[in-house]
Amino acid sequence: MILKFNKSKSNQDIELKVKSRLPDIIFKNVTLIFAFIIIFLVLWIIYELYKDAEPSRDRFGWSFIFNEEWEPLKEKYGALTFIYGTVVSSIIALLISLPVSLGVAIFLSEIAHRYIKTTFSFLIEILAAIPSIIYGFWGIFVFATFMRNTVQPFLQSTLGFLPFFKGTNYGYGMLTAGIILAIMITPIITAISRDMLKAIPQSQREAAYALGATRWEAIKMALLNAKSGILGAVVLGLGRAIGETMAVTMVIGNRAQIKASILEPAYTMASVIANEFAEASGSLHISALIEVGLILFIVTFVINSFARLLIFSATRKYDVK
Repeated sequence: MILKFNKSKSNQDIELKVKSRLPDIIFKNVTLIFAFIIIFLVLWIIYELYKDAEPSRDRFGWSFIFNEEWEPLKEKYGALTFIYGTVVSSIIALLISLPVSLGVAIFLSEIAHRYIKTTFSFLIEILAAIPSIIYGFWGIFVFATFMRNTVQPFLQSTLGFLPFFKGTNYGYGMLTAGIILAIMITPIITAISRDMLKAIPQSQREAAYALGATRWEAIKMALLNAKSGILGAVVLGLGRAIGETMAVTMVIGNRAQIKASILEPAYTMASVIANEFAEASGSLHISALIEVGLILFIVTFVINSFARLLIFSATRKYDVK
């Protein structure tokens, strides 16, 4: 009788353990399904873009990437002008945004008083939350006029001997788009760089001061230790600049050409899709636009994945979760 009682009691314990673990098992599998859904959606998007771009791929092949002709009436399509406009405007944005973003991140993480730090951090988050269409409106009605009347005449009068600052003074162009993009990506680079600097243990700063380091030397040490994370922030900002659509479309001028001058109008991959997809008449035109979208998707996907890997490696170094 005792053996039977012990056996039944052990079975009851097992059943209780299974019942208690059942919600955890269900929750784990449901969240796993959600994770696979995200992966499935990404693969599905790539597949659909690749499939719908088939007429363009069959017609033009690899020459589509290196051809700068875009003439829908003649059914001649090439993405080189859009790739050029996207790359140049994004590089301009990065060159302008990087020193500003690093300066603000250093100020917030190493120098600012707690109350000032809280206020500026809030303002940076608000700046990142502004819709891109608002930047576009501001760029059209305010900033483009300022560029046309003040900045571009000054650049042409002082640096006009360089090919980068020649051309007609429109107010719109790659420089205007690059500055708007710089404003848009600055909060992203600043926020991530600030977090990377804050992730460095305080003991390292105290050790630097104990060895007689000045504040700048301690900040320099922090920058060196967080360089992979800051690089990830920069690459992430670059990915945002490359994929931006509305604000760039409204201020870049939307002219399919390759010019050395950054004052000239240009076109980006995102803006040509936004402008022409609704009015595309033929199947080849639609397929060419989809192939441009496929190129843009692959570029942004690779850049953002690389940035996330850099940030992950930096945070794991200091066990930040």
